[in-house]
Amino acid sequence: MIRLRALAVVGVLAAGCAAAPTDPVDIRSVPPITAPSATPSASTGSYAVDCGRNEDGHRNSDNLVASPGVRDGAHHLHDYVGNVATDAFSTDDVLASAKTTCRDGDLSSYYWPVLRLGGHHGEVRTPDSVSITFVGSPVSEVVAMPRFLKTVTGDAKAGPSARGTWSCAGFTDRISLSYPSCPSGSRTLRVYEFPSCWDGKGIDSPDHKAHLRFPGADGWCPRSSFPVPKLRVEVGYDLPDGADFGIDSFPEVADRAPASDHAHFVNVRTDAAMAELVTCVNTGKRC
Repeated sequence: MIRLRALAVVGVLAAGCAAAPTDPVDIRSVPPITAPSATPSASTGSYAVDCGRNEDGHRNSDNLVASPGVRDGAHHLHDYVGNVATDAFSTDDVLASAKTTCRDGDLSSYYWPVLRLGGHHGEVRTPDSVSITFVGSPVSEVVAMPRFLKTVTGDAKAGPSARGTWSCAGFTDRISLSYPSCPSGSRTLRVYEFPSCWDGKGIDSPDHKAHLRFPGADGWCPRSSFPVPKLRVEVGYDLPDGADFGIDSFPEVADRAPASDHAHFVNVRTDAAMAELVTCVNTGKRC
């Protein structure tokens, strides 16, 4: 169901994330997504990774993917799970020899802007849940992604490649491009879908996007690219009713626009562990 819902989100994003308002939207007013059917050749498995929820407070304003070697290159604060050594100066060797918060030993790095109550300098909220899942392609089997692959989803400047989406617990078939207003007792969710069509060559590119693209609305990858496991990260918060909240963003991004939400991933999983993940997804298992 996660994989099918991910494909349906493509249609929602096509409406234009950058135009999303900052005023919260009642999630109950958002139309449910209709999930498409998988083809007979789909890879229907899923592989979940438990990396905690940043209980240890691993945060910095670096960005290893977008601004390597630049201290405070993000100009906003990131939450991290996974590799505990991730900062602007982390080399592949440093990441490969570090410790991790992931229970299965995954050394990968997963990170996104912190969420604050109040304004730009408000209280940082530690996530109450973080769900990390790799899923397959709706039209074919997937191949392994290379070690040290780096990627991003969303646009920190709230530009045309914005893809940040929001939902609420109990309403995950409803996806909002704006901050959601969730019913009392319902957890606020940030949902990140990462690109999954690899060019078969690079682990990065100058714009950090050209080497790994999103599939089309029909699930097929662009010509000369290959489907790899799709990463889906869901970050949840138990917020007070009516709370004023927003994500950390570049100072020039007005009103902490939800369209500026984004997340990064550095794959440090070993080749053997990645092969195990791919087998799980391609054989339709839940691992």
